[in-house]
Amino acid sequence: EYEEEEPSFSDPEDYVDDIEDEEFLEDVLREKPQEADGIDSVVVVDNVPQVGPERLEKLKNVIHKIFSKFGVITTEFYPEADGATKGYIFLEYAAPTQALEAVKNADGYKLDKQHTFRVNLFTDFDKYMNISDEWETPEKQPFKDFGNLRHWIEDPDCRDQYSVIYEAGERTAIFNNDSKDAITVEERARWTETYVRWSPKGTYLATFHQRGIALWGGEKFKQIQRFSHQGVSLIDFSPCERYVVTFSPLMDTKEDPQAIIIWDILTGQKKRGFHCESAHWPIFKWSHDGKFFARMSADTLSIYETPSMGLLEKKSLKISGIKDFSWSPGDNIIAFWVPEDKDIPARVTLMQLPSRQEIRVRNLFNVVDCKLHWQRNGDYLCVKVDRTPKGTQGVVTNFEIFRMREKQVPVDVVEMKESIIAFAWEPNGSKFAVLHGESPRISVSFYHVKNNGKIDLLRTEMFDKQQANSIFWSPQGQFLVLAGLRSMNGALAFVDTSDCTMMNIAEHYMASDVEWDPTGRYVVTSVSWWSHKVDNAYWLWTFQGRLLQKNNKDRFCQLLWRPRPPSLLSADQIKMIKKDLKKYSKIFEQKDRLSQSKASKELVDKRRAMMEDYRRYRDEAVKIYQEQKSIRLGLRGGVDTDELDSNVDDWEEETIEFFINEEIIPFGD
Repeated sequence: EYEEEEPSFSDPEDYVDDIEDEEFLEDVLREKPQEADGIDSVVVVDNVPQVGPERLEKLKNVIHKIFSKFGVITTEFYPEADGATKGYIFLEYAAPTQALEAVKNADGYKLDKQHTFRVNLFTDFDKYMNISDEWETPEKQPFKDFGNLRHWIEDPDCRDQYSVIYEAGERTAIFNNDSKDAITVEERARWTETYVRWSPKGTYLATFHQRGIALWGGEKFKQIQRFSHQGVSLIDFSPCERYVVTFSPLMDTKEDPQAIIIWDILTGQKKRGFHCESAHWPIFKWSHDGKFFARMSADTLSIYETPSMGLLEKKSLKISGIKDFSWSPGDNIIAFWVPEDKDIPARVTLMQLPSRQEIRVRNLFNVVDCKLHWQRNGDYLCVKVDRTPKGTQGVVTNFEIFRMREKQVPVDVVEMKESIIAFAWEPNGSKFAVLHGESPRISVSFYHVKNNGKIDLLRTEMFDKQQANSIFWSPQGQFLVLAGLRSMNGALAFVDTSDCTMMNIAEHYMASDVEWDPTGRYVVTSVSWWSHKVDNAYWLWTFQGRLLQKNNKDRFCQLLWRPRPPSLLSADQIKMIKKDLKKYSKIFEQKDRLSQSKASKELVDKRRAMMEDYRRYRDEAVKIYQEQKSIRLGLRGGVDTDELDSNVDDWEEETIEFFINEEIIPFGD
């Protein structure tokens, strides 16, 4: 039987293998597992509670709920020793970007009083292990100089600024307000794609773009920060200007909430994303100091704290039937109201934060609706209550006035039997104004909340032909504008509430907006192209109702005054300045006279510059003249002819007479 010799697969003795594996097996080696595969998606969470087996499952549920907000968790590992967890865990995400998001947003998360998470990427541990024991001076980061972000407050003429959008949004300009003519500070084409917003203290100007928001500031309005949020349409600032909230209807997904994003303005970092569950804006309402923000959903009030952006005490408040809520502008107090439910009356509750202590509860009966109106300093809260008394058909309105600065928060009631059109508190005072009645018989009433527990009706004024549907108080109080906007053809009434007199009655036909300047010296009425396609303009008035300017802008859209930050002066210092105002009156009067002269500011500045140029030229000429004195003496034989009375001894006096004419005049006998 023939046996076939097996072939030899050995290399010949003189064979040299000069072909790498990668050349033959490139596709196979590409799939070879790497030692570091997957660790880019792993995070290490430290300061986790150490628990035994009986509490481990509960801990895992809490951890998963917190960290699954940032992406899909594929693996969780809880190291144990001596029957308890070690206090740190490993979480693996589906993608490295999700792990990075967890580090950004969960590092510093406060689980409870004893446990604040420290979250790091697993790949960062090599970096931390290789840190030298020797101190190395950190690399100095380049300083970004945005200029003086409060420069407009230093204007020597104390002029306020305002922004104007016109040409249907194609152009945006910033002006210095002036009683003669507005002075352009900055003007740009297509600066924003929709509208602009000032931050609460006026530091930043926000512009809207398809890809997100840009913040501008400083003397030349340089770009200070950008926030990428595709399709952004609405924004809101925290009162402290530390955070900005953006909303986009395009970005939300179930796994990655991005409809609403809260950003850190200073760093540009995303602090947290939220789903949108409400059609009302702003969805989040901020406390006066920016330490807390809250949102309302069905039977729930969720209060979050900064900078962790986590729920206060890790749980929302369950408030069955909650309809509305509002923060006090002066304290961390939240007011909310709940409608009637069967035999349980409606109620308004005042709650102190962060303790959640209820400091006042007010029960209300036969309630149809409530509106919460805070006075700007938080001294008073007015709850406008619409109710239907038993046995009646109509609606009666009560104003429930809560005195926030008094013990046990007493409540006064003002009853109004006519329908209410508008209500507004005096910003810096204890008065409020109410528009009531039915067109064409509309009245305005002024009330004063006194310290003795009474509320006085100061005056009720019925309009003859004047119509009004809005109340606009001066930011400094005392003065207000009653306006009939849009359908009421722009009727205007300027009122001094110290004696409730009408200072002026005027009209800006089809006016859509009224805007007071921050000082209360000027007020602007405008017809926006967004609401009315003709007669687009803005008019500038004094607080007394004297028309100063009519500014017609092609397809004018929006005017917004730049807010001022709170004064750094104490109440006593302000009182002293007011007391000594006569000292400064001469300076102010002189400046007023200069501004009222025919010469414009530009002409005055030009003349001053020319005078300065002349003085510099003359000083230089005198200097050269003095330097050339020795040359003049040499040319004139040592005779100093610089002065008219020099060398008097060398003068010769000569008298010259001129005969002009002779005339003989005869006299009578």
